[in-house]
Amino acid sequence: VQLQASGGGSVPAGGSLRLSCVASGSVAIVRTMGWYRQAPGKQRELVATITNTDVAEYGESVTGRFTVFRDGAKNTVGLQMNSLQPEDTARYYCYGSFVVQIPERPRDYFGRGTQVTVSS
Repeated sequence: VQLQASGGGSVPAGGSLRLSCVASGSVAIVRTMGWYRQAPGKQRELVATITNTDVAEYGESVTGRFTVFRDGAKNTVGLQMNSLQPEDTARYYCYGSFVVQIPERPRDYFGRGTQVTVSS
């Protein structure tokens, strides 16, 4: 399974960006997809995830500004980011929890990431 993200870039504070990610490869069950981020010198942190029953979870710092959404038929996940702030600057990694083949256990996958830079 490979995760390919797109949509990163540079915006001024207060701006918006939309990230997209598609999972390719053979997947039996998509349990959860979403996004993590990592800024230089910091640990990777949760941004947002969404389950296959559309239950979303958000990191505290992005709640109310970011929205995660998915297309189950296409194995894609998106992230709409509004009111971006300089502290949102990070590399954003697409994430997925998949069962590749039944009855294997689910595994976590991360993509290579896409850079988001917010200038003040």
